[in-house]
Amino acid sequence: METSAAAGDGVDSFYKPLPPLYSAFMTLWLLSAASWTFNTYINRRFQPNKLQWMLATVPWIKSLQLGFSFLFWYTCFYTNVCSLWMSFGVYIMGVLFQTSAFMSFFLISHGYCITCHRLSLSERRTLVALGTVFYLTVIGYRAYVPYFSVLLLFNYLVVFYVIFGHVSQNMSILRDQLSFIDHEEVQAMYDAVYTKYTMFKKFQGAMHVVAVSEFAMFISLDNSLETYWIRLLVREWVQLLIFFYIGWIFRSQQLVPRFSVMPILRSKVEEVIPPIYRIEMDAETFKEFRCHEWQIGVPSVTCKRSINMKDSSVLVVIQHPHLPNPKP
Repeated sequence: METSAAAGDGVDSFYKPLPPLYSAFMTLWLLSAASWTFNTYINRRFQPNKLQWMLATVPWIKSLQLGFSFLFWYTCFYTNVCSLWMSFGVYIMGVLFQTSAFMSFFLISHGYCITCHRLSLSERRTLVALGTVFYLTVIGYRAYVPYFSVLLLFNYLVVFYVIFGHVSQNMSILRDQLSFIDHEEVQAMYDAVYTKYTMFKKFQGAMHVVAVSEFAMFISLDNSLETYWIRLLVREWVQLLIFFYIGWIFRSQQLVPRFSVMPILRSKVEEVIPPIYRIEMDAETFKEFRCHEWQIGVPSVTCKRSINMKDSSVLVVIQHPHLPNPKP
C-alpha cells in the first residue's frame, strides 16, 4: 500500500535532512555490525560462547531499521511516494531493536558467559517474561494506545531495577572472590576475576547513561517539527556511542588465562571460585593417598609428552571444586 505526495509538497520541509541523516547512521551501524561479526568469528577459539553472537544481532537489526527509514523518507521526497509498508517496517524494526537491546542487557547483567556458562531455568523464564512484557508495552506505546505511556514508564523502572540489581550482585560476588584470593595468597585466578569485575564496572556505568538517556527521551516535552531532526541526531549518536562502548567491553578477544573458569549454572549459595593448586606425586604414593578434598589424579602433561618414559608414573592431584579448601 502506498500513499502519494503531490510533487513533494505533501511532506513538510523540516523533514528534508532525514534521508542523508538516516543514510549516514545506517552506514555506521552496518560497519559496526560487520566488524563485530568478523571479530567474533576470527576470535571464536578464544571465547567459545554465544554471548557475542547474540549481541551481534542488535546492530544488524538497527541497520535494518535505519535502512527502512532511509528508503521511506527518500521515496517520499524524491519519488513523491510514501510507502505504508516501509513505515510499518520501520515500526517493527524499531520495536525489535529496543527489545533485543534490553534482552542483551539482561543477559550481561545476569553474568551470562561471564560468571556462569548458562542461566538457570527460573532465570530463563524470568527473562522471557520480562522481554515479552517489554515488547508488548513498546508496541502499545508506539501505536499511541491510551495509558501505555504509563505502562512503559513502569516497565522501564522494573527493567532497570532488575539490571542494576543483578549487576550489583555480580560485582559483590566478584569482590568477595578477590578478597578470598588475596587471603589465600593464590594469584592464579586474580587476573581473571579482576577482569570480570572491571567489565561489570564499566557496564554499570554504561547502563547509567542508558537509563538517563531513555528517561530523557521519554519525558521530552519538545515535539516541534523544527527540532525533530536535531533530536533524532542526538538520539542516534547516543545509541551508537553506547552500543559501541558496550560492544568494545564484551568483544571477542584473547582474555587472561582461566577467564572461562566458571560454574555451569548459577547457584543460590555463595559463589567462590576455587583457587588452583597443583601437587605432583608418583603413582605408588597416590595409591596410599587419602584426603577428602583431594581425590582427583590425572597423568602429568609433561609426563605424557615424555618419549623416554615407559609409563606415566607422575600424577597431578586436583582439589575437588565443591569441597572446602584444605586448611594449612
